[in-house]
Amino acid sequence: MPQDEAVIGCTGKVLIGTRGATGPGEVLVQVRGGTETFLAWSEDPLPVGATVLVIESRGCREVCVIEWVDPLDALGDSAEAG
Repeated sequence: MPQDEAVIGCTGKVLIGTRGATGPGEVLVQVRGGTETFLAWSEDPLPVGATVLVIESRGCREVCVIEWVDPLDALGDSAEAG
C-alpha cells in the first residue's frame, strides 16, 4: 500500500475523536493547498476539536497523529498576556 508522504508534518483538526489503541478517529488535514480527511490513529485518545500533527502515513487515507500545540501560537499568546 503506497504511503502519502505529502501529509507527514501537516497539521489538522480532529473531526471524530480517536480512541487510542482501540480504534481510529477522523481528522481534517491542511495538505496540498486545501484540506482532506483521513482516518487517524493515535497512541492516546484525542477529543473532537484537538489540533494534531501527522507523524506517519499508514497508506491509503490513514495517518498516525499526535496532539499538537503550535509553538508560534504559544509565543503569540505569551506576548499578548504580557
